[in-house]
Amino acid sequence: MKQYFSFIKRLFHFYYDGFRNMPVWGRKVWLIIIIKLFIMFVILKIFFFHDFLKTNWPTNKERTEHVLDQLTNSSDNHDRQH
Repeated sequence: MKQYFSFIKRLFHFYYDGFRNMPVWGRKVWLIIIIKLFIMFVILKIFFFHDFLKTNWPTNKERTEHVLDQLTNSSDNHDRQH
């Protein structure tokens, strides 16, 4: 267990020293990456990816049945369309 904590401590110091000694342009790049990830996972989810199942089927059982029906019948519906 002591080796595990030693590894974690060395890993933390490795990244801590790396970020501390990073040039200014590198910090700006990381800031852009963090902002981009925030926009992708928070803002887009709130405005564009509504909970379709929860809004159309009120109970977990109904949602489960719908998903199961879509998974098992999707190949049948696909074959009829073509």
